[in-house]
Amino acid sequence: MSEPVVTTTIDARGSFCPGPLMELIRGMKEAEVGDVLSVLSTDKGSKTDIPKWVGKAGHTLIGVFTRDGFDEIIVEKVR
Repeated sequence: MSEPVVTTTIDARGSFCPGPLMELIRGMKEAEVGDVLSVLSTDKGSKTDIPKWVGKAGHTLIGVFTRDGFDEIIVEKVR
């Protein structure tokens, strides 16, 4: 299976909780069903907060990846 193509990158590095999550929610409102959003975050809480919200909102969590100095959370808009 090929890796999904990210359609939108939200650079929330330097933003503190709940900033990265709020930016993702704003991005989801503007996105189309099937879009893949990538959130870049230095806030450690994002690794747990964003996946919890994604599950509650009914979207698909593609993955949480640790990068060099930040985390990347990739989400697909389902509805």
